[in-house]
Amino acid sequence: MNIQYSLWSLPLLLLTTTTQLTTAVSATEQRHVQPEEWAYTALRSLIQTSQCNISNNLQNNQLVNRQEFATILSTCKPKIAQHIASAPDNLATRQNRARLARLLKDFAPELTTLAEPINSPEPVQTNPVPPTIVQQSEAKPASPVPVIQPELPNSPPPINLESLNITNSPNDSIGQVTNVSQLQDIQPNDWAYQALRSLIERYGCIAGYPDGTFRGNRTLTRYEFAAALNACLQQLEQQFTPGTANSANQEDLVALQRLRQEFASELTKLSDLEGRVTNLENYQVTGSSSQYPIVQLRGETIFAVSDAFGGDPPGTGDANTTLNHLTRLQLASTFSGLDRLRLTLSAGNFEGFGFGSPDVLNTNTALLSFQENTNNSIQLSSLEYRFPAFNNHVVFTVKPVGFSLSSVLTANAPFFDSGRGAISRFGEANPVFKIGALDAGFGMDWLLGNRARLQLAYGARNGDDPEDGAILGENAHAAGLQFLLLPTDNILTGVSLIYGYSPDGRLNTFTGSAIADASGFINQQSNIYAASGTLQWRISPQVVFSTWGGLVGTYASETDAFAVNTNYMFSLGFPDLFQEGNVLGVLFGQPPKLIEVGDFSGSSGLSENGDSFHVEVFYQIKVNDNISITPGIFFVTNPGNIDNNNDIFIGTVRSTFRF
Repeated sequence: MNIQYSLWSLPLLLLTTTTQLTTAVSATEQRHVQPEEWAYTALRSLIQTSQCNISNNLQNNQLVNRQEFATILSTCKPKIAQHIASAPDNLATRQNRARLARLLKDFAPELTTLAEPINSPEPVQTNPVPPTIVQQSEAKPASPVPVIQPELPNSPPPINLESLNITNSPNDSIGQVTNVSQLQDIQPNDWAYQALRSLIERYGCIAGYPDGTFRGNRTLTRYEFAAALNACLQQLEQQFTPGTANSANQEDLVALQRLRQEFASELTKLSDLEGRVTNLENYQVTGSSSQYPIVQLRGETIFAVSDAFGGDPPGTGDANTTLNHLTRLQLASTFSGLDRLRLTLSAGNFEGFGFGSPDVLNTNTALLSFQENTNNSIQLSSLEYRFPAFNNHVVFTVKPVGFSLSSVLTANAPFFDSGRGAISRFGEANPVFKIGALDAGFGMDWLLGNRARLQLAYGARNGDDPEDGAILGENAHAAGLQFLLLPTDNILTGVSLIYGYSPDGRLNTFTGSAIADASGFINQQSNIYAASGTLQWRISPQVVFSTWGGLVGTYASETDAFAVNTNYMFSLGFPDLFQEGNVLGVLFGQPPKLIEVGDFSGSSGLSENGDSFHVEVFYQIKVNDNISITPGIFFVTNPGNIDNNNDIFIGTVRSTFRF
């Protein structure tokens, strides 16, 4: 084997091997809540007001991570809600109600994690038509391949888009946010603040503070401000009744109208907030078996307008603009609050292999992350059950439909989300997690400590067919082991080892050159040995660096034939760029490349004489909590690592709707 290629393509693997292992502690757990933050102050105030008697770090102004914060919030929530319900209906009570509602919204992912609920839709199956390989414009057909499965993360990676505010949260929110002003707090020097204070002083429209003042000297959240405005509006409506001497001057009426318009979104949500808190008040018992089973329905629809250029050769270069969709519905339930049963249905209309088809660009590197073809028919794409054991330190997964190694092994990639992450299939995550085109499997996720985790996964293709040996039989299967380590709060690194069996030597990742994916067309019963290294580093709240590297060896013991390929990727994510909730992603890497073959004639004439590089840029625009629009483009030089092949360019505008 040519060692220099391995060293060049696996900087991350060497790095992560020396830094030890990685943890799959929830992404949101790695972000801390500072004592000076609004949420910290708000919860501490609510705890003191409600006299929730628990021992917690908030009492001593100690730093806590988001999961610890959510645990405290969950524990005191019934007591706080009960206190709000029993308190007089004044401004202070309304603001406490608004504080609690916002805390429940902001920490919904962590609160949901405490009960292991249902999050985003699951992976789907696709039925691609494998492309042919072109070397110097001469086509060589590839043999048929089984179903592949473009993957979404089953469980969010420890440092992921949501924890870094790179993507929208899939969890329910209190209301929609349509512009950045709705995310900002109201400062004492803002016109709205001063206008409301003037109204209060002029008409005495709200009361409730012990000293009888508005306390107009501190920052308010928009929901707190809206609660005060709503109370004032209600009082003024009673004061300014027709036929009375009480009336407002024109200037005040203009100010009221402007306040009402600017805070219309928050005002309309107040009734919903009060309804949610009322439900909490009426539901005092947390953890009672009477809560379960709980069933949730979630969904995602992706619409994309895409086009492609170049690629003549390896294909014809004849691409047309397409309008495609992928729709998924997920029904999930929990029976104890800690387990999870999920069923996902999907439908898509990508024709054949999409831009990767032989009569278009003829390469795996042209595949989009969200493409699937079911001819618009609905199919069962995923079915899984997860449950904890051993004092909740181990989570077992059984998945008879839609399984891949990444169903259990954390991909540790910031853009591993077909609806809100990378737009290319290769850009999602390390291809080694896609080895085998598996469809059924199981695994375990073992929390070794606060910063270390061990994950084991096993899966097979056609695991439901007893004639093929079922899940432990002679068809393609793979097993993976991964160690994860969180050396600091901002760095997550992982090392994975994978063993697999392939009846024809194919890897079936569909991410790089077809030659590499077919192990040089070894076409023999082969063992697969793969290693992966991953790293994510939150350099700052606005910059996230990520990288991975993979090394895969295929060996046929009967003839001693072998093939070796490598891949790597570097990426930068810029969350909240230009507007909160938006993200710019920039990726550069090399898709799987065959670097060594030996002892079989099938590789004759199929050597890869060039270097193929993948460059991708996308910008996700958050319209609101449920809608995002992502324009993006990626191009690949020398597709298939063949010098004579023309570069390819794929552009798309992806619209994602989640509910």
